[in-house]
Amino acid sequence: MACRIGELVLGCREPEVLARFWCEVLDFVVLGREDDGSIEIGPREGFGGPQPTLFLSARDEPEPGKSRLHIDVNATDRDQDAELERLLAIGARPADIGQKSDSSWHVLMDPEGNEFCLLRARIPQL
Repeated sequence: MACRIGELVLGCREPEVLARFWCEVLDFVVLGREDDGSIEIGPREGFGGPQPTLFLSARDEPEPGKSRLHIDVNATDRDQDAELERLLAIGARPADIGQKSDSSWHVLMDPEGNEFCLLRARIPQL
């Protein structure tokens, strides 16, 4: 039997801000809150379903150096241009990491500056 990803952990200064942002991006809900301010968000069916949850771990300071993990997202019910417009409207910002202008993806940052990519391919809703 192989492993599968159960949750992704992202250290952040303001878990509430990122929870609102990522819930809107992914159509997730808050699944739980910890005493230290950390928040777990995920699909409505909760932990253990086909999608991993996102655990926003409260940190006073960001980890030193650039994060080696980032999230790629795909639109499920609209084309890439419409999804880009939606993401920018809810707080994403464009990021320039040296990508080519004709790349099939957009590099963005969430409200705390964590990079993520909006890919072109559309994934059907489950």
